[in-house]
Amino acid sequence: MTKADLIEEVSRLAELTRKDSEIIVETIFDSVVRSLRSGDKIEIRGFGSFRTRQRKPRVGRNPKTGARVDVPAKKIPYFKPSKELKDVINTSAPVAVPAPPATPQP
Repeated sequence: MTKADLIEEVSRLAELTRKDSEIIVETIFDSVVRSLRSGDKIEIRGFGSFRTRQRKPRVGRNPKTGARVDVPAKKIPYFKPSKELKDVINTSAPVAVPAPPATPQP
């Protein structure tokens, strides 16, 4: 699923315009990135948690020339799925997506 697919799905299920759905999805992603950049951990119950891990500096090799290259220390994003998400993915029954609420006819 791409970001465009996710926006389309939110738009369809929440019965919102595509533009409103795009704003919602972008706001969520921006919030996650901003929290990770500041060093916070994000926990979404039933889905998983996001956090950063620190990688130590190391010496690598240029694959083309074989020359030694110093790779600096850096933070990397890390996602740990929840037990509920793992269970849902590993069950054989498909997950039912709730239908949007019916709108009354005038």
